[in-house]
Amino acid sequence: MSYADVLYRVESGSAVITINRPDRMNAFRGRTVGELLHAVKRAWADPAVACVILTGAGDRAFCAGGDQKEYAETGGYGTSENGLWELEELHQALRGVPKPVIAAVNGIAIGGGHVLQVICDVTIAAEHARFGQAGPRVASFDAGLGTAYLARVVGEKRAREIWFFCRQYDARTALDWGLVNKIVPGERLLEEALAWGREAAALSPTAIRFLKASFNADTDHVLGQGRIAFAGLDAFSHSPEAEEGHRAFAEKRPPDFSRFR
Repeated sequence: MSYADVLYRVESGSAVITINRPDRMNAFRGRTVGELLHAVKRAWADPAVACVILTGAGDRAFCAGGDQKEYAETGGYGTSENGLWELEELHQALRGVPKPVIAAVNGIAIGGGHVLQVICDVTIAAEHARFGQAGPRVASFDAGLGTAYLARVVGEKRAREIWFFCRQYDARTALDWGLVNKIVPGERLLEEALAWGREAAALSPTAIRFLKASFNADTDHVLGQGRIAFAGLDAFSHSPEAEEGHRAFAEKRPPDFSRFR
């Protein structure tokens, strides 16, 4: 598969997967999601890969979620090469790949981009990284792993705060909340992630595979909940309320949801 939105390389036993859309704050469209899914499965199948590192191009953004400009221009995010929107499948692949997945957050991780880093096994953040959800601001939501699993990570009260108020949090707050594992200067981010990958490469791959499956077992039921939620989001995305959220973002104004209460 030829990648347009993603970069892929193997270094020191780690597959480094980079979202390569810095002009769009590494926001994803359908093609991006399909390429990320392919890259994760490629790393899954490669016996030379012991660890997966997910990051974004540049130093401004890890991932800003779904490409709202793409949505405003085309009425949707587009599809993968096979004609499907495969975000659920990407979430499942990040959880399912029997190797540690490290999010190297090099800037903002917002909305769907924040969900991606939450799903990764561990997160290393640059000092300037920022985290948060934006769904209710643009009339969107993730009622699967993005909420239920997030609550396991940071606790119910904080997870609800993150979603209900769409605030952004700095790297120090994210570390204090257990949302990230370590903070490093931005210029050392990838070096640190690769060092963690080398540590993983020295360990038993079979033990890691069973451990990851065991950790996932406690929240695997959320995948079924998420499938229902994504179906609901697909239906909701065509409603006047959702259209107001997308239009407001494109027009750079606050949305007016008052008539939908």
